[in-house]
Formats: sequence, structure tokens, C-alpha cells
Amino acid sequence: MDIAEFDRFADEYDQLLRQSIAVTGEKPEFFHEYKIKVLGRLAQERNLLPESILDFGSGIGNSTPFFRHYFPTAPLASADLSQRSLAVAETRFPGMAKGLRIEDQRIPADDNSFDIAFSACVFHHIPHEEHAHWLRELRRVTRPGGMLAIFEHNPLNPLTVRAVNTCPFDENARLVRANDLLRRYLDCGWKYPRVRYHLFFPHALSGLRVLEPYLTGIPFGGQYSLTAVKPD
Repeated sequence: MDIAEFDRFADEYDQLLRQSIAVTGEKPEFFHEYKIKVLGRLAQERNLLPESILDFGSGIGNSTPFFRHYFPTAPLASADLSQRSLAVAETRFPGMAKGLRIEDQRIPADDNSFDIAFSACVFHHIPHEEHAHWLRELRRVTRPGGMLAIFEHNPLNPLTVRAVNTCPFDENARLVRANDLLRRYLDCGWKYPRVRYHLFFPHALSGLRVLEPYLTGIPFGGQYSLTAVKPD
């Protein structure tokens, strides 16, 4: 997907997303909040109290209110290559995040700017041969000792694959397996990686979600998280 496509989908993103995930029985807000809530736990596990956060590929700002809830004192920068998406995000959540327009294959931020770099379901839109570039760029803007957390769709989960295959803005997407992304993390200098799987049960089986903390090592959740640390 190129910039024009991202700009075109910005105004109808939520509606299209609701249609594509209807099979799960959940609304988009459930998934947006879920990832930020999990991110808070992952940061705690690494004894990280972030003072600055980057949302890479932030789109129309769907994660923004949940960052403000779970990380209320950490300034948030939202980076995206779609100017229209950034404008929609600012209209929806004025003043909650600093918008950064990605241009020329570069995040417009200084080296070592952020304690946490976060990305939610963005890398399957990036050509796989470009993953290494962006993992290095994210490493550049993350401070030593800071954490990168990427959440991605799991291509081993049939409900996830169905949702992606029926979503118009995922038409040109290519899902990425956790092990492949893990190797790219290591090749790009990230250390101490951890993979966890999430979202095993649709809404109809939500009573079983209390089991999910015990299932994170099983590679069949609807999404996975991959975290790592920038070495000192």
C-alpha cells in the first residue's frame, strides 16, 4: 500500500475495520485497548517506566486514548507516512499526541528519543525486504535500554487470516510469521527478544480469556507481540 492508498482509507478506516473483524464478535476498540494494556504489562516486566513513547504507523490515532489512559504521564509521538491520517487523528484527539510525518524513509525524530517504540499491525503492510530498514530506524530513535514492541497478526490463526483477506486496506498486505520477524530483530541489533501470542478466544468464548496468560507460548493466538531492548 502506498501513501495515496493510506490517505484514501483514512476517512473510512474505522468502518472498514469493523466490517472485517465482525467475525470475532468484538468492536475495534477492544483490540486497540487490548494491545496498549498488554504493552503496559510488557514494560513492567522489563522494569521500564517510559517517559516518552513513539507510536509508529499510528494511522488515525486509534491507540491514542488508550496510551493516555495506561501511560498518562508519558508524552506520545504519533508517526505515520499519511498526512491525511495524522490530520484525522488530531481532529479526533486534539493535543493528545505530537504528529510526525514519515518522509524519505526516515522517522523525523532525533536519535535516542523514546523509551518505548510501539507498532500495531503495521509491518504486514511494509514490504518484507524493507523490514530491516525500519527495525534499524526504530532502533535509532529508541534510547539505550528502551524497548521496541511490535504487535502483528498471526498467519497461523484462521480467523485472523479470514479478517485480513476480507479487509480492503489489507488487500496488498503480506502477513509475517513471528519467527521471521524475530530473526530480523536480531539481525538489526535488538537484544533479549520475547515472543508472546495473544487473543485466542472470540467474543463467544470470552469467558475463557482468563486462560490467555497461560497460553502465550502457543503459536495460535490471533496476534502476537514481539518485544526487545536496545542495548546500552
